Amino acid sequence: MIKRTPMWVGWGAGVACVLLAACGGGSDPAPAAPLPEVRQTTYGTVKGSNDASTSGTYAWKGIPYAQAPVGPLRWKAPVAPAAWTGTRQTTTFGHACLQNGRIYGPGTNNTYDATIATTLNTPVGNEDCLTLNVWRPASDTTALPVIVFVYGGSNISGYTADPVYNGAALARSANAVVVTLNYRVGVLGFMNLPQLKTGANSAEDSGNFALLDIVQGLKFVQQNASAFGGNAGNVTLMGQSAGAINVWALMASPLGAGLFHKTVPLSGGISLASNLPPGSIPTLNPASTYLAQGNGLLARLVIADGLAADLVAAQAWIATQSSTQIADYLRGKAGGTILTTVLVNGLTGSGPIPDGSVLPTDPIATMAAGLYNKVPVLAGNTGEEGKLFAPFLTLFGGPPGFKIGDAARFNLMAAYNPDAPGLLTEGDIIDAAYVPSNTPVTGWSARTAQLAAAFMAPSRDNVLNTLKAQQPEVWYYQFDWAQQPAPWNTVYGAAHAFDLPFLFGNFGPSVFSNANNSSANQPGRLALSARMMVTLGSFARTGNPNHATLGATWQPWPGQLRFNASLTDAQVSAVP
Repeated sequence: MIKRTPMWVGWGAGVACVLLAACGGGSDPAPAAPLPEVRQTTYGTVKGSNDASTSGTYAWKGIPYAQAPVGPLRWKAPVAPAAWTGTRQTTTFGHACLQNGRIYGPGTNNTYDATIATTLNTPVGNEDCLTLNVWRPASDTTALPVIVFVYGGSNISGYTADPVYNGAALARSANAVVVTLNYRVGVLGFMNLPQLKTGANSAEDSGNFALLDIVQGLKFVQQNASAFGGNAGNVTLMGQSAGAINVWALMASPLGAGLFHKTVPLSGGISLASNLPPGSIPTLNPASTYLAQGNGLLARLVIADGLAADLVAAQAWIATQSSTQIADYLRGKAGGTILTTVLVNGLTGSGPIPDGSVLPTDPIATMAAGLYNKVPVLAGNTGEEGKLFAPFLTLFGGPPGFKIGDAARFNLMAAYNPDAPGLLTEGDIIDAAYVPSNTPVTGWSARTAQLAAAFMAPSRDNVLNTLKAQQPEVWYYQFDWAQQPAPWNTVYGAAHAFDLPFLFGNFGPSVFSNANNSSANQPGRLALSARMMVTLGSFARTGNPNHATLGATWQPWPGQLRFNASLTDAQVSAVP
């Protein structure tokens, strides 16, 4: 803080300076050193947080990388933000993008809190959401590698203000610039509807607005990485779950060229059903799936507005309208109305649209032909992915896996004390059909492993084997840590997304923190997290995850590395 002095003091000091100068003495005062949390971007000056004394980092939150995609910009390619004058305060996360509330979502306050349980299946967030956040070590080091993270959430939810995604610990441990960005989700992020296509912009006509948002964020990074001490020529694009699907999509997309130099896709894939063995669950749907969704949404909105009595009449009314009229009609609808209509009519589901322009109609075939952005890849999965996808167990003829709803499960975890023995059992959470969890064939662990074998494993093998035929730099890990207090060690174990707190070094309050993190497992948990963050930093820096303190020699795929820990120590092992 600069202390303001009275005017007379300044005047007296000025006289003294004149007298000294006349006598040949004195000098002009040295200019004040610039504040490290103040940086100049291509759009204006930003002032973030100097957290050197707490987290050892500087941080900038809520920087706009595009204009708000609202009004005429809804279902349009992102537009660069308008420049601002003065200094923009960037100490608060931007809005979560508009989405229907889920257990993994932001609630009403754009963070993890009790309102998540009360806003499930209702619209939360805001369409004015295209912002990003930056963390870097509290040092003057330049040319740092840059890690850009894309959140998951089935491409229908997710937000960068999730406490798990705070980039401070990773930036410090990996000695890197860490960027997280919001992008549009659900039908606001992926929409395949002929009336929204103008023929003037093939990328925009693709309907892949979420992918275009990520591309726009990466362009911001290219333009501004050096302002935060990062190297625009060494950007690692990292995503988990739906975020990983989007990362794979941008590897296959011509729009990704030159915007990133390494990728870290975790627990995702990019395979159509036609790429996989029979009985597999694909990680990519054809464009026709989203065309049916878009047409269905439009018809249901028309019926809800009283413009038609049923689907047949709705189609007839739609046929009387021009494309411009339909586009204006949809852009005039409240975002919450659109999301509620999607939900109540069973039109949920979202993801990259293989339109043939932004995303090839068959990304795996494109990769097999070598026509993709060829960069080093570090992929990963958790050892028990299926344990977070309990509703999918109905695909195998059984009931949904959890006997309690998401609100009850959220509240149960929020109130759980991991350090106090309790009476909670796996039978209080898991449907009786799957209990005891260790029952062969029909138990929870066996059934969720069957689910993972049909869902995650085929897409993993498909894309990694395809890439391995094209390039040597393909690395893969499996995360096996399952040291939670009972019964969560069997309910969740090494479930989908449970590697993320370790990669980000964040074990504070979040959706699963009370179920996962006990005083007993803290030493091993922290040791494993430290190893994983340094490993990610090594890959981001060099394109090779091996480093002196890894504890094993990691061979490229089909070799694997297993990340695990006892209660007290990290356990890292290689599988040939």
